[in-house]
Amino acid sequence: MLSPDWMNRERTDRNDSGQKLEDAGFAPPAGAGLFADPPKSASAETKKEAKPHHGNGHRARLRQRLATGGGEALLDHELVEYLLALAIPRRDTKPLAKALMEHFGGIAGVLTAEWEALARFPGMGDTSVAALKVAQAAALRLLRAPVTEQPILSSWQALLDYLRADMAHLKVERVRVLHLNARNMLIRDDHMGDGSIDQAAIYTREVIRKAIDLGSSSLILVHNHPSGAPQPSRQDIEITRTIIEAGKQLGISVHDHIVIGTEGFSSMRAMGLF
Repeated sequence: MLSPDWMNRERTDRNDSGQKLEDAGFAPPAGAGLFADPPKSASAETKKEAKPHHGNGHRARLRQRLATGGGEALLDHELVEYLLALAIPRRDTKPLAKALMEHFGGIAGVLTAEWEALARFPGMGDTSVAALKVAQAAALRLLRAPVTEQPILSSWQALLDYLRADMAHLKVERVRVLHLNARNMLIRDDHMGDGSIDQAAIYTREVIRKAIDLGSSSLILVHNHPSGAPQPSRQDIEITRTIIEAGKQLGISVHDHIVIGTEGFSSMRAMGLF
């Protein structure tokens, strides 16, 4: 697929000292380094000013649609476009938003992409990446609130929504253990490690040791499959059963092991695997 013209233009988004120009987008005119002196005999006719961005009317219309119709009034790429416009207001951010959506596979892929991956994308810099990541952080805080404010088992769907938003689009396998007290309230969301479930730090003694340290009454094991398919593997099942047996000896139960993917989720307890 051919890239749009704006992506094919050569980018030299570094100054004469090799420093990156944040959110520069495209190259400045030749010889116009960040600290370059103006020509000594430049006349008014030869001076060229940067063309102002004339998208204020478009952005005002987006803002009005958002104000009157809420978030549903904007398309996915328009949400990304407006976030980027807040960070880089002097540029037309619609082409960049559409290019990001295509590259990362939609708005979920854009917001959950790693910082480094976004920063490497043509036209992006730390300020624009921060605008996207703060939106993701706010969304996760919103989804996490009911999980932390009421018993987990009575807010199961809220837990699944939070875990899918946080983990479904990860490019690496992440293992987490949710520690619950006697009232099934979340007392710790413990990130055990990244990698496959055998490579990540989910050794039985570490899980049980942390549960003892926290005074956990029960656990929920969670990990994601970057492939998208949430079906548990044989190794997933074996390590779950090992942790269950170790916990029984100390009165620590395992409520479930949830596997998250872009295609959905799997509950090992619901599947009758333990």
